[in-house]
Amino acid sequence: MSLRGVRGATVADANTADAILEATRELLLAILAANPTLQPEDVASVTFTLTVDLDAVYPAQAARELNWTQVPLMCAQEIPVPDGINRCIRVMLLWNTDLSQSEIQHVYLKEAVRLRPDLSFGRNDPLSDQGGC
Repeated sequence: MSLRGVRGATVADANTADAILEATRELLLAILAANPTLQPEDVASVTFTLTVDLDAVYPAQAARELNWTQVPLMCAQEIPVPDGINRCIRVMLLWNTDLSQSEIQHVYLKEAVRLRPDLSFGRNDPLSDQGGC
């Protein structure tokens, strides 16, 4: 079994606890849908980052609300890059799995698709709003 990274990102509608938690839940559920064998008990850890304009709540709370109670979670602030995406939530999930790296599906939603359009799962998936890339 190997440790694999699953990446993802999305954008919150506003700097409110509800908007951040909703966007984070949507992202985590999309990652689970894209990687159907992923189970929380196989997750080694999850790191969330937020852009400096998001500080109303820790996004890890959304994972706890999804019953990821035994998964180690960490939140941090993203570096402020000029012309970066505003209200962006990113995740790096470390998963113990037998899948190869090429079988891992990364998920980028809403405006965050422009971060890595080459890695985005479900380019025609209704969970993914591609916007103008």
